[in-house]
Amino acid sequence: MKENTLNKILIVCCLLAIVSCKAKKQIVEARPTAPVTKHKNDIEKELGAIRTQQAGFNSFSGKAKANLNVDGNTNDCTLNIRISNNKKIWVSVTALLGIEVARAVITPDSILVINRLQSVYLKKPFSFIYSYTNKHVDFPMLQALLVGNAIPSLMNDSTKYLTANNQVTLSGNLQDIVYNMAFGVDLKVTQTSLSNDAQGQSLQVNNSSFIMGGTLKVPSQIAIASVAKNRKVQVNLHYIKVDFNLPQDYPFNIPDGYSPSN
Repeated sequence: MKENTLNKILIVCCLLAIVSCKAKKQIVEARPTAPVTKHKNDIEKELGAIRTQQAGFNSFSGKAKANLNVDGNTNDCTLNIRISNNKKIWVSVTALLGIEVARAVITPDSILVINRLQSVYLKKPFSFIYSYTNKHVDFPMLQALLVGNAIPSLMNDSTKYLTANNQVTLSGNLQDIVYNMAFGVDLKVTQTSLSNDAQGQSLQVNNSSFIMGGTLKVPSQIAIASVAKNRKVQVNLHYIKVDFNLPQDYPFNIPDGYSPSN
């Protein structure tokens, strides 16, 4: 595997701001009902209800099987993900036989990746991910996507709130992007869509097969598809184990002899 291709894959593993399959349309037996638009005061109340249903935590850990497709290059791996809420995201990437091929730490300001196959490391500002996805993907958004939460910045005073067929949809414009978030009857996010046609950027996320991590409910299947002009990244993520609020460590050291990579 070429170093440049591998580095792209490692970045994607760590960012997980990207997934493949289009979600299958759910069959609804009941007759569709006309969408109901809420007034502003009602919206504020409803947004509060949505926020209370999102997974609140100090720390998160998850083990996931992942299928990655970066610009047509497909790879399978296992990800061990640890999150210190609003501070850092730690990822270990293992291949066949459980051999670690990469490790990364993402903070609101930076991205650090160790590539053990080529004995190199990558050190970039967080903005480096904008080469792969929408420029509005910030740390809180990435963190929310990894645990299946609603993206905080998309729930604001200008959000449009619609209800139809027991499903809630939030939509609106955030600066230069158009967004939609769909929620199930339990107010957990099932779909998120962001697009900027002028810049040729889009981010599609589908959550399904929800499981319990202690007392918190999270999707075991997360599918994210990102397009940024000529770059396309897809990931199918399947959590096989999740835990919240357990003691975590986030070991990360660049070994002696490793050289910086572009």
